[in-house]
Formats: sequence, structure tokens, C-alpha cells
Amino acid sequence: MNWFNDMESKIPRGEVRTRFAPSPTGYMHVGGLRTALYAYLLAKKHGGKFILRIEDTDTARYIPGATEIIIETLTGAGLVYDEGPDIGGPAAPYTQSERRETYRPYAMLLCERGAAYYCFCEQGQAQGDGFELTDDPCRDLPYESAKTRADSGEAHVIRMKAPREGETTVRDMVFGEITARNDTLDDMVLLKSDGMPTYNFANVIDDHLMGITHVMRGSEYLSSAPKYNLLYEALGWPIPEYVTVSPVMRDQQNKLSKRHGDPTYNDLLSQGYLPDAVLNYVALLGWSPGGERELFTLPELLEVFDIGGISKSPAIFDMEKLTYFNSEYLRAMPPERFAELARPYIESAVQNEVSYDAIAGLLQPRCEKLTDIPEKIDFFGRLPDYSTELYVHKKSKTDEAVSLEVLRGVYDALESIPDWTPEAIHETFVTRAAATEVKNATVMWPVRIACAGRAVTPGGAVEICAILGRAETLRRISVGIAKLEEALR
Repeated sequence: MNWFNDMESKIPRGEVRTRFAPSPTGYMHVGGLRTALYAYLLAKKHGGKFILRIEDTDTARYIPGATEIIIETLTGAGLVYDEGPDIGGPAAPYTQSERRETYRPYAMLLCERGAAYYCFCEQGQAQGDGFELTDDPCRDLPYESAKTRADSGEAHVIRMKAPREGETTVRDMVFGEITARNDTLDDMVLLKSDGMPTYNFANVIDDHLMGITHVMRGSEYLSSAPKYNLLYEALGWPIPEYVTVSPVMRDQQNKLSKRHGDPTYNDLLSQGYLPDAVLNYVALLGWSPGGERELFTLPELLEVFDIGGISKSPAIFDMEKLTYFNSEYLRAMPPERFAELARPYIESAVQNEVSYDAIAGLLQPRCEKLTDIPEKIDFFGRLPDYSTELYVHKKSKTDEAVSLEVLRGVYDALESIPDWTPEAIHETFVTRAAATEVKNATVMWPVRIACAGRAVTPGGAVEICAILGRAETLRRISVGIAKLEEALR
């Protein structure tokens, strides 16, 4: 008992402690990020600690490098943990495979207390779970003889001995009280034949030894909660507060899932979404701050977060809504920061001598995702081939003949501008429109088409010409004139 008492003495106490405990199986999915965020907010809201624990007991699903991805994801999203595998802490180590020797003594203690038993059945060892609800033939083996067999090296697992009478009630801060009849609970495996703990058993042991006060988890673990409680009670430990969140859904019927091609957090970043926008949107998947406000920075989320706002209903992941959030974040960003983020995307589409900052200035109020940038502005790098039908625009009162006349007149006017500035270019267009007694749009629409080869562009004729420069603008207008002359022959 000295060993057990020593383990108890090391448990951090006296504060709210939450944990995010992912398996290292690849990139983080949206539901996992949300669980981590809520656990972080709950701990920090109460001045407590947020812990990262890596649950790698399932060696078949382990992916090398996944732990590093998890760490990069959390730190990149701003969810800085206080204790973890790379920084240590009072409850180290924080990787379950490194805690392997910790679990067996507790499993053996449960056997000694009659709350678990040694199982030598080949079937049970192979499948690693319960025999449905049929009693395991090893369940009633005398403790001393079973322990002797196990100590001699005979292959075995250790199973929880679920009660066959009464009920177990779980209290959850979101779902309330959930009661299960004990005769519906299977004898789940605690320790596998290779000595590694099962996910469920390791969770209970580690949460206790790490002083976890609030367990944030997905609703898929609700069915296991009564068995967790039985373990806590058998070990004489206090049960932590459970905070269960409903799943994130692709639609009304299907959960969001990496296996079905739904985007992970890293996928969303590669698709041009900002970490802050993703985190903000994910926070609102199944939680409401109250009121109509939707946009929150992480510090602002910390101020308003409350468990009472978590919904029991599943949340549907809406890419359009996320895109809206992202566009709002991009527009609110300082211009120099947007230009910094946009530059690699601009450079990928435009290699000629233009002002990248000027292009960024055009894009910022019109950009929804960073990855949209190359397609929006590639005409600055190369004039695309286009049809003269684009010159026909009812609202601007232009057709091919009108556009040809406009471009011929504009060419001479632009050629003679002393200083190539947006103000001078705009004044030239307005003066030309007044001189020919047409609307400004009747002049600017043909210029936009000639210079961009597109009907939809970030910015209008003035901005496009200013960025292209005098020589390239005049060259493209000449191309437009030639196209129109050919079309009107």
C-alpha cells in the first residue's frame, strides 16, 4: 500500500484541472478541436490547468508523427496547455505508453477487492471485449488460484466484474442524470494480454492520478460512464465532473468523420481558412454564448464561456457559415497583416512587376478564403483569352461597337497622363465620359474587360489600370481594340 499511497500524494489538487486526451492517429478532426477548446476554456475560466495527454495504448492505430501534429495544432490554435508530453508537469509522464507500469497494480488491486478478475479464456483474449452479457466462465474462479495462474505467466486479461444487481447513476453537467441497470453492463477488459491497458481503464486511472476535476468528452462515451463510475467507486476515488458534448454532424444523419473525407483542422487551414476563424466557428458548434453576437476572439470566448450554454443537440458543420466567419476575420484584419498572409498566394499567380500590396488592398474587402486569391487575380499576371461578348453590358450601355469607340478614345487619353496615379486615371475616365456625353460606366466597363479579360474582378477599371502600369494597360487596350475590330468586320 505504500506504493499506492505514494501515487496519491503526487496528485495535483486544489484547482480546476481539465485534459484533452487524443489518440495519435493523424490530423485533428473538428470534433476533437472543439473538445480541446471547451476543456481549455473551462480550465482557464476558473484559473485552473489545461493538460494534454496522449492516449497511445491502441498500437494498431498509432501513426508516427501524429503526436507532433497534435501539439502543433493546439499551439497553432492558441490552446496552450500547462502540462503535456513535451513540457512535463507534476503528473508526468503524459503519454500512456510511458505509463505502462502504472496500470497493472491498480488492475490487480481491483481483483483483490473482487471488483475485477483474471480471465484466461482464449476467446476473451482474442476479441478484447466482453462476452456480450453472458457470464465469463472465469468470473467466479477463486481469487488466489487465479492470481497464482496469472503470476506463473499464463496468458490472461483482467476484466471488470460488473455487478448483476442494482443500478448505477451517472451525473453529467450537460445531460443530467443517466441511470443504467447493472445487469446490462458487460465485464469490460481493463488490462489486455500484452499488459497494455484498454482505453477505458487507462482513462480512469490517469484522470485520477492527474487530478482531473472535469472530464470533457464526446457523447459516444456516455454508455461507458456507468462502468467508469463503478471503477472509481471500487478504488475509493471521487468521481470527476462529466461534461459531455454532442457530436458534430455533416448532416442530419451522418457524423463528421475523417474516414468519410470530411475536413480535418489542417485541411481547413490548407483550404485558406484562418485558425482564429475556425476556432471561433467551432466554439459555436453546440454551444451558445447567448445574444446575437457570433464573432469572438479566444480571450473574448474565455470571458463568456459557460457550461450552461452547451446544447444536448448535435451540431451540423456548415462550410458556408465557416466561410462567412473567415471573410469577416479577413476584412477586420490590419491591412499589413492581410498583405503578409496574401503575398504567397498573390506571388503564385502573378510574377510580373506589380505592387503586391496594392493587389492585397483590392482583395481584402472581397476575399472569403486565402486560397481564392490566385483565381481572382491571375489576370494581373497574364491577360486571359476572352470573347468580345463580354463588352456587351446592358447596365453600362455598352456593346462591341460602343466599346471599340471608347477604347480608341481612352487609349490616347491615358497615353498622355503626366503621372500614372489612381486619381489621374479616374479623372481621365470621367473627363472622357463627359466629353462624349455618356455615363462613367460606359467608359469604365470596356476598359475593365480589355485590361482583365473578365467580367468579375476585384476592383474596377481604375484600380486595375493603376496596378498594371501605363505600358501594360495600353498594351492590353490595344489587344482589346484589335479583338473588337476583328469581331466587327
